[in-house]
Amino acid sequence: MPPLDPHGLPIGYTFKPDWEITPRQTRDALNAESRPILLDCRRPDEHQLTSIKGSVLIPMDQIERRADELLGDDDDKSRPIIVHCHHGMRSLRVTATLRALGFTNVKSMAGGIDLWSIDIDPSVKRY
Repeated sequence: MPPLDPHGLPIGYTFKPDWEITPRQTRDALNAESRPILLDCRRPDEHQLTSIKGSVLIPMDQIERRADELLGDDDDKSRPIIVHCHHGMRSLRVTATLRALGFTNVKSMAGGIDLWSIDIDPSVKRY
């Protein structure tokens, strides 16, 4: 397990606060009354292997054609969305794509499901 800083990020991680949210912040947001959508942008085989309870799977290669599934009945593009992948690279790309499509409240979970498993929920299998 890598050593973590006081925010739960690996020591030396270059955190981008305009684009990212930490796993600890994600956990707190998921426990709040106005729960964000937790979007898993990994491949279906990765999602089957392990997932975060309550996440919605839309693989990165399907996001542009399926983004409307994130709107709900009210077509609200300001609803909070937290995107995660394995380590945080794909989710940054999906965050950029969703923002380009007009979604205004989207962030990538830094460190992905791997850091979630290390710092938040060790029952989530690492791979």
